[in-house]
Amino acid sequence: MKKALIVIDLQNDYFVGGNMELVNIDTTLKKANKLIQYARKQRYKIFIIQHFAKEGASFFAPKTEGVEINKDLDIQSGTIISKNYPNSFRETKLHEELQANNIDSIIVCGAMSHMCIDTTVRAGFDLGYKIELVNDACATKDLQFKDEIIKAKDVHNSFMSALGSAFCEVKDTNEILFI
Repeated sequence: MKKALIVIDLQNDYFVGGNMELVNIDTTLKKANKLIQYARKQRYKIFIIQHFAKEGASFFAPKTEGVEINKDLDIQSGTIISKNYPNSFRETKLHEELQANNIDSIIVCGAMSHMCIDTTVRAGFDLGYKIELVNDACATKDLQFKDEIIKAKDVHNSFMSALGSAFCEVKDTNEILFI
């Protein structure tokens, strides 16, 4: 079984001062870097996903500082894959790259738990990949449904629970790193 690490959308708009700041994004970045260092030592392929929004979006707009990968993310040994949709497989070369490298198992982390993480994990499952989703290396934000604010922690936990029930194995960073 060959593995790869997929780090999704750790871009400036999700950090302090960005157009879509996420809760605990700095912790997510630190954990992602630990996973990248581990993947490098294990000689796993590393894919860094960068989202470029379609016209009219409020964040990840092309040719802005917000769309850039955060400078503190360790991308030195990663292959950058651009996407335009929440699903990292949709109209990208990710699936082809994984197939070309005989990878059948993926580790996923990044942002946002309720959007790009969710759609990528479900699509990866549909494509037949064994998936480990790193719970504490993902971030999201508060959401609103009707008149109710759903705290980021509850959004995150709901999506981790749903994804872990059928589509992937949800783990903490320490479980991946065997600490």
